[in-house]
Amino acid sequence: MTLRFASLGSGSEGNALLVESSDGTTCTRILLDCGFGIRETVRRLERLGCTAESLNAILVTHEHSDHVGSAYAFAAKFDIPVWTSHGTYRATEKLRGADRAAVRFCRADDVFSVGDLQILPYTVPHDAREPLQFVFSDGVRRLGVLTDAGMSTEYLCAHLEGMHALVLECNHDREMLENSPYPWSLKRRIGGDFGHLANDIAGAILARVHHAALHTVVAAHLSKQNNTPQLAAEAIAVPLGIGMDAVPIADQEEGLPWHSV
Repeated sequence: MTLRFASLGSGSEGNALLVESSDGTTCTRILLDCGFGIRETVRRLERLGCTAESLNAILVTHEHSDHVGSAYAFAAKFDIPVWTSHGTYRATEKLRGADRAAVRFCRADDVFSVGDLQILPYTVPHDAREPLQFVFSDGVRRLGVLTDAGMSTEYLCAHLEGMHALVLECNHDREMLENSPYPWSLKRRIGGDFGHLANDIAGAILARVHHAALHTVVAAHLSKQNNTPQLAAEAIAVPLGIGMDAVPIADQEEGLPWHSV
C-alpha cells in the first residue's frame, strides 16, 4: 500500500490538495478543496497525471472562495460526492446554485472512509461557519493537513501527533504583515486568532508535534505579499533540524509534485 499527496496550488488565489492511496490493484483519490475553476482544476490534475473522472471524493474545508471555488459544480459535472460539514454546507448555499452535487456530511472527530482511505476531520480556529481540517491514513501511514487556522490549540496539536507527513500553513511573517499596505482591519483579521498561521506559530506547532517518523513537512498557503518561501522554509527547517532547501513549498501557480507519505 502506498500513500502520497500533491498540491494543485496553494495560496489566497486557490487551494487544492490531492491525496492518493494505492495497493497496485485499487486506487483511491481524494481532492481536498477545489478552489480553482473547473477547467483550471482539470488542467492542474492532468499536470499530476490524473483525471477528474478518477476522483472518488472532494472534501471542502470551509466556505471561503479560495477553498470551495468550483467544488459543487465540478462534483456535479463529474459525478463526484462532496464531503463537508453542515456549517460549511449552509454557508455555501448561494455558491451551490443549481448544481446537483451529491453532498455527504462529516463532523469533527468522527472518522469516515472513502475507498482505502480513513479520514479524521478536526476543527480549527478560523473565521468560518464550521471549518474542518483533516488527517488521512491508509492504515499504516498518516498525513496531516493544517491550513486556515489563526492560532495553535491543545486540540489541534493533539490531532497532528504521530504524523508521517504534514502540510502546514505558513501564511505570513508578522513583520511583513505589520508593514504591508493592507488596511488595519485586514491585518487584524489575517493576524488574529481566527485568521491564518504566522510563520512562528507554525514553527511552534511543528516543534511540538515533531517526532522521528515525521519525514516530510510542506509549507503551504503562503501569502505572496506578506511572506517569502525563504522565511517559510526557515520556520519549518529550524524545529526539524534540517536545511531550508529540504523544505518543500506548495506554490500558488505550480503547486507541489507528488510526495510519498
